[in-house]
Amino acid sequence: MPTERKVMNHARAFLPGPVQNTVQSASGQVVTVPIGWALVEPGDAALTRRVKAAGEHWLIQEKRGRRVFSRGVWAPAETIERIKADLNLERSTETFAKRKLANAKRRENVQAEYVEDFFGAVLAFLDFHPNYLETGQQLARAITDHATPVGSGTVARTKRIPVEQRAEAAAIAWMRHQTTGYDDMVIPRVKGKRREVRRMLARRSHGLLDGYRQGRPIAANCPLKRALEATSTAGKST
Repeated sequence: MPTERKVMNHARAFLPGPVQNTVQSASGQVVTVPIGWALVEPGDAALTRRVKAAGEHWLIQEKRGRRVFSRGVWAPAETIERIKADLNLERSTETFAKRKLANAKRRENVQAEYVEDFFGAVLAFLDFHPNYLETGQQLARAITDHATPVGSGTVARTKRIPVEQRAEAAAIAWMRHQTTGYDDMVIPRVKGKRREVRRMLARRSHGLLDGYRQGRPIAANCPLKRALEATSTAGKST
């Protein structure tokens, strides 16, 4: 049975509750959302930012693996409606429309620059022999196209490590999914086992890349060659 908020008043971050209009503390205590409050769901960054700045609110967050996802913000409904009205008024002006267009263009330019920087970093990591420069270009583009879209959640989108490390991690991840049977493997649910399998497949991928780096003859059934052929075919059919 949910309890009314008491000592939880000072808390600001909660887990989603087990039933409607409840939240849960890190210790597992279920708390009823105050009467007159409403939930601002994720999606409108400006609204969320202003509601949080306006006063008392509860952040709802959920951890999945290593990532923390926002599930919204609870706050007084009156505050939310007032801020929504102010935002709607601002967003109806010509000035806002121009600023929104300029911001979108800026983000587009930043993304385009990052995509090319990332492509260059992947190409440098691959470092294919001159005999396989075209193959290197094709592989680098396939990895970049997969890893760099905004919101993709791939390692390419993190800023915690240098772009060179992101490029290597993205390349090995692409090869793990495209040139090995990883996606169909039944891996025991034992702590550390999946990581062990990934390390083993990474060594296999590095060995495969070495053949292209050293200019050695590539077999017709090379898994990387087949994966790039499949990627090329899929691109032509779309």
